[in-house]
Amino acid sequence: MQEKFIKFIIDNRLAEKEDRILMGVSGGVDSMVMAHLFIVSGYNTGIAHCNFRLRGADSDADEKLVREFASAYGVPFHNICFETKEYARQKKITLQMAARDLRHSWFEETMSKYGYTLLALAHNKSDRTETIILNLIRGTGITGMAAMKPRSDRRIRPLLFAERNDILDYAKRNKIPWREDESNKSVKYTRNKIRHKILPLLREINPSFDDTIQETAERFDGYDEIISLYMAGVKEKSFRKADDEYHVDIRSLISFSPLKSILFELFAPFGITSSGTRELAALLSSEPGKKIKTRTHVIYRDRKVLIVKPPDTGEFPDIVINTPADLNNQDFILKAGIREIPRPFTPAGSRYHITLDAGMVNFPVVIRKWRHGDRFIPLGMNNFRKLSDYFTDRKFSVPQKEKAMIMESGGNIVAILGERIDNRYRVTPETRKILEIILKEPGEAL
Repeated sequence: MQEKFIKFIIDNRLAEKEDRILMGVSGGVDSMVMAHLFIVSGYNTGIAHCNFRLRGADSDADEKLVREFASAYGVPFHNICFETKEYARQKKITLQMAARDLRHSWFEETMSKYGYTLLALAHNKSDRTETIILNLIRGTGITGMAAMKPRSDRRIRPLLFAERNDILDYAKRNKIPWREDESNKSVKYTRNKIRHKILPLLREINPSFDDTIQETAERFDGYDEIISLYMAGVKEKSFRKADDEYHVDIRSLISFSPLKSILFELFAPFGITSSGTRELAALLSSEPGKKIKTRTHVIYRDRKVLIVKPPDTGEFPDIVINTPADLNNQDFILKAGIREIPRPFTPAGSRYHITLDAGMVNFPVVIRKWRHGDRFIPLGMNNFRKLSDYFTDRKFSVPQKEKAMIMESGGNIVAILGERIDNRYRVTPETRKILEIILKEPGEAL
């Protein structure tokens, strides 16, 4: 087993002796055997253990076992306890998804903090088979068929060569302790149904089914690389990065064929599923303003582009500013204050540098998001305009409208910050003092 382990690492170029390898160890037999193999093979390692607090005393017992194992072999031990149920509730996701998100984020933090170069995960050949079947059931693309590659960036899976029975046999022969998670026996979970009901039937039909599926996965891995090169060209032609958003040219997209396959490969990183591809294709021909939501992003239909952005983290509360000096306490403002008007006065040439007639602005002022029915008199005009009409004239996208911040004084709109002031608050020959506000421009560090 150890010889096969080392050979698999060498053949797949998973690690070098100078690498520092952080091993994700749960306490189950797979991860305990992986940790043992790395240690006895002389690699420079550390152990990371997550306590998700989902199984009461059993979770604590898992942590105790892994801690004692690390101590016995003199290996650095890193652990963390998560409030997984609360995180899942806040994010409105399943416990499995919550645990995965928390685990992956913490592994990255630990690697960065302690200088690990690789993260080792204990997936075995049977896990890979189950994952491919699971992906097929849910709907997948080429990447899903090449699931669980031996190496993905800094993540390595050095047990993909091993059957589950081989791992159990190695643990027993080497007296390696491990703990069983009783939930692995329950067929209420889809993966366990595949493990305990579907795969035995497939292995009965084809005793070499696991080897067959591994060979198929390796072929799809090659296809995935070919398609990735092609999709990189499509993305370069169609995608444009704008702050935390992507703008995707609709005309360019619909020139590619087959469209639904192209859409799935392009938008899967943004949470689009196989079934969601149909909804996304319909969005291309819908009216501007329509949107769809994935687990990770919101995709808007604008005039000529799709806009892909992370969802808003929550409602933007109204901010009450009691004095001019308090404006300086806002993250989006570089500098603000009242001063005598310079003579001659020359307005700043940037919409992020606002100058107002201080005598016209009454504090407290409120900074808030725009609301339907809002009206103001744009600088240089004499009549009121609805903000909704103004945004349409200015070709604001839906995300731009959602981001727009309004400064209000005495029930009147003073300015759309970073866009335009109200004509009533402009600097005139009668102005004696100005209220100057310098905003942080998009992309500028806060």
